Amino acid sequence: MARNIQSLERAAAMLRLLAGGERRLGLSDIASSLGLAKGTAHGILRTLQQEGFVEQDEASGRYQLGAELLRLGTTYLDVHELRARALVWTDDLARSSGESVHLGVLHQQGVLVVHHVFRPDDSRQVLEIGAMQPLHSTALGKVLSAYDPVAHSEALEADRKAFTDRTVCDLDAFEQILDLTRARGYAADVEETWEGVASIAAPIHDRRRMPVGSVGITGAVERVCRDGELRPELIAAVRDCARAVSRDLGAGRF
Repeated sequence: MARNIQSLERAAAMLRLLAGGERRLGLSDIASSLGLAKGTAHGILRTLQQEGFVEQDEASGRYQLGAELLRLGTTYLDVHELRARALVWTDDLARSSGESVHLGVLHQQGVLVVHHVFRPDDSRQVLEIGAMQPLHSTALGKVLSAYDPVAHSEALEADRKAFTDRTVCDLDAFEQILDLTRARGYAADVEETWEGVASIAAPIHDRRRMPVGSVGITGAVERVCRDGELRPELIAAVRDCARAVSRDLGAGRF
């Protein structure tokens, strides 16, 4: 019979301890509760912290569960369910906006396109399901970075490459964009990733109000913008679509 790995058992016990009772625990509390020496407990906590499973409050030094554990625990929602719930609404968004629609989720420091509805015209288009988009410059990516703590961390750690002269690469400026995204409930990309192309995206939440993806439209700047500004009716349509998918996932009204 195979023997259990003691360090993994201790790490699992530590995560269960942090998941119940008080929100944050100090090193002494954790060590005494699990019958571990402080040095042993600290080593396990440090490893869990490096992997994003545990976070330490800088002010108090206490520990709590990290965002990466929450992401793995739910897989931030099954992608197939997300696609299934979004099918009707993304089709409606493509028809009402006249633009292509993309549904994205966080994947390996980028945005994975899991659903793509073609622009409803006769133009030649390429299916982009499975394509990756950057977090820092696309509307889909900015939404995830603004609402998902794991995506936010990965966007900060990633190489924020300049795709055009409009791409925002500076950290402080990028954080300001994320603040604006959270304040207004949507993100935009006007020629920050591709010349002549503009996008609008909004967040999708599940029944726990956790961010599970983003949905948005993409089209030529002259169609998505009017007089240098995003068309307000397109912003409203994207936000309505995101809210509808969120409601279907059990998030209630936003």
